Amino acid sequence: MSDSFDITDPTLFTTGAVGVPGQRVFYLQAAGDGQVVTLRLEKQQVVALCDHLEAMMADLPEAATGPGHGGPIRQPAQEAWIVGSLGVAYEHAEDRILIVAEELVTDDDGDDDLFGAGPTGATARFRVPRSMVPGFIALGHAIAAAGRPLCDLCGNPMDPDGHPCPRLN
Repeated sequence: MSDSFDITDPTLFTTGAVGVPGQRVFYLQAAGDGQVVTLRLEKQQVVALCDHLEAMMADLPEAATGPGHGGPIRQPAQEAWIVGSLGVAYEHAEDRILIVAEELVTDDDGDDDLFGAGPTGATARFRVPRSMVPGFIALGHAIAAAGRPLCDLCGNPMDPDGHPCPRLN
């Protein structure tokens, strides 16, 4: 079983990608309370998290200024585990955004345990000050947009070695 984490006062809350477009590995990273936690996730999860945080921030009153997200991921990025699901909540009393990541758990056959019938995985809880969230959102969107260029005809990502466009058949 993997380790669970709870960072209540992060000094860093960021995302990043390592590798060349088309083969990048995406990370969510938080540091604080004497630890650095790095979790691997998919590009779509980064985009969905940023979109959800952006909508949530728009519904909240203006936040006090404070530290930004903390910068790029710290290297070497050694993942603790792979994220299966993400949850987001607002803690009104503390004026923080709670990010909860749950580990992707597979059954003995290597299939994803989508319905919770098997063993439970680890959990990471990050209580992020609202002042860190806008920088995280901007960085997440920039990293996601820095991927492979899209084909003008079909809209699919193009590989550096060529693109077998289905619209040319």
